[in-house]
Amino acid sequence: MTTKPTYAIVLFAHGSSDPTWATPFENIRAAVASRVTVPVALAYLERMSPSLDECIAQLKASGSREVTLIPVFLAVGGHMRNDLPAIVHEAATKHDVRIVVRATIGESHEMIEAIARWVTGQPVCETA
Repeated sequence: MTTKPTYAIVLFAHGSSDPTWATPFENIRAAVASRVTVPVALAYLERMSPSLDECIAQLKASGSREVTLIPVFLAVGGHMRNDLPAIVHEAATKHDVRIVVRATIGESHEMIEAIARWVTGQPVCETA
């Protein structure tokens, strides 16, 4: 008997009217999913589907009861400061799911260092 996962990861991106804009985010989602055994989903703030509400509804239907949300934004601006808390509260309440929001990805020291290495032509990671 297999059990449904009760935990999931959601990558949260802005969205765009250009469908090809999402490709790097889909690639990030696939890379994360290849490293974990829990569902990894991608949701958008606007202009693309699924919205966070739609994403949480799908995950809840699949058995998830707790979600870690990773904002795939480089900086905290109005959307992260003003829009995201309300959207998260609404989805968590509506679907009875616990949502833990991490810092935006651009605030992480590791991401800043990886970007600096890439910009300066240094290897992002070295292999033996």
